[in-house]
Amino acid sequence: MTDPLASRLGPLPSRAGPASYPPASSGSLADILERVLDKGIVIAGDIRINLLDIELLTVKLRILIASVDKAKEMGIDWWEHDPSLSSGHARDPLEQENRRLRAELEELRRERTDADAPRRPSRDA
Repeated sequence: MTDPLASRLGPLPSRAGPASYPPASSGSLADILERVLDKGIVIAGDIRINLLDIELLTVKLRILIASVDKAKEMGIDWWEHDPSLSSGHARDPLEQENRRLRAELEELRRERTDADAPRRPSRDA
């Protein structure tokens, strides 16, 4: 118990030189990134919140970490067909039909209003 603290702890590291760390793992960050892009990592999931069979909230999570070539090789190309991600992709067919039907309905309402206008008796007569 009479030993000084320094003799029990061993030599203290010097701040004059670089600290010695344990050897790095077998690959550098660049090697790991190259391996991930070559092999690919895909994380996909959907979160749905329902109340009495009524869908209140849907969160779609799609994470792909891979080269584009590797993703296509794996059969993953959803970004090419998703209208929210591809500006050149056509809009949803149901949305287009909905817009067309609304325009036709508005035109029919205008025609009906124009046709009914002469038939209405004026208040002056």
